[in-house]
Amino acid sequence: MTPTSREVIDRSIIGAIQESGSVGVRVPDPAPHPRKYLIVHHERQISVWVYCWTLTHGGRPSLPNEFRIQMTSVQSPLQMNSDGPTVLLGYDPNREVFAGYDISRHSTFTTGSPSVQINGPTLNRALQNGIAFQVKSNNEVAVGVRSDLLLYYFENAVELHHLGNDPTYLETVTRAASSDEITETEIQSLTPERQLIVGETTRWSRSSTFRKQVLNAYENRCAVTRRKLNLVDAAHILPVSAGSQSIDHVNNGIALSPTYHRAFDHGLIFLGEDMAMHLNTSAVDELSTLGLDSGIDGFAAHLGEIHLPYHPDLRPDPSFIQLANEYRGLSTP
Repeated sequence: MTPTSREVIDRSIIGAIQESGSVGVRVPDPAPHPRKYLIVHHERQISVWVYCWTLTHGGRPSLPNEFRIQMTSVQSPLQMNSDGPTVLLGYDPNREVFAGYDISRHSTFTTGSPSVQINGPTLNRALQNGIAFQVKSNNEVAVGVRSDLLLYYFENAVELHHLGNDPTYLETVTRAASSDEITETEIQSLTPERQLIVGETTRWSRSSTFRKQVLNAYENRCAVTRRKLNLVDAAHILPVSAGSQSIDHVNNGIALSPTYHRAFDHGLIFLGEDMAMHLNTSAVDELSTLGLDSGIDGFAAHLGEIHLPYHPDLRPDPSFIQLANEYRGLSTP
């Protein structure tokens, strides 16, 4: 595998950040390493420094499934970000997955171009489940990360690379990544810090699965504008804030461009059981009173009958639409 250009790796990292429903920008810096990114996620700003090289075959006949990065163009010790996480990654352009390594073990090294390894089966499991773990003989944990879970990895890398110290904990997090059911007894047996990691892993895994299911159902096309442009979100019809009634199921999802997604979540527009998107006139009146209704006519011009998935089983469930509008205090057509 030939090395991937820096530009391709940058686009892959930015694309992965966008897949998580966030916005990311590369901070200009003439140095090739580390890459510095600012990410806005749920109104939080995160600073992340990334050391990343192309994953290439290890080349050892005795280890045909070994892949590695060569840490070139850097000096020991690696610079670390004082305002957020610093991560060490490999990128596989064929699978479009990342390998995460424990940077605390590799920040200091002897002269030359040290290499760090991960095996192919771990990358394949990450492609299937979103995240996967390989415990090496020295107890180091290498992490395979699908692109849509890269931000999850950024925020939890330190804890994830310590999973090898406790096989039971590792197995629980692995099950959480696969969206397997974990009993309350199992959760309570963990420390509070580990409960948080298992909860975060479950939440990210289910959110990622929901997003992929919804966007695939709508062919990555906004249900309102019918446009793609790689700028489409998976929105919950009955919002997560509704509690246990809201589920991460394709029938409780709709694909929307970011502007219409925000308008939907804030009640400016709503979905009717007639499968049409409607303008909430009460919300428009409030905007008008505040002098914030400029452009509403152009915004509303796209509303009406929505673009639906081809297969009926993937379309919005009317019961979720009804519950969502009741939850938001809206009367529907």
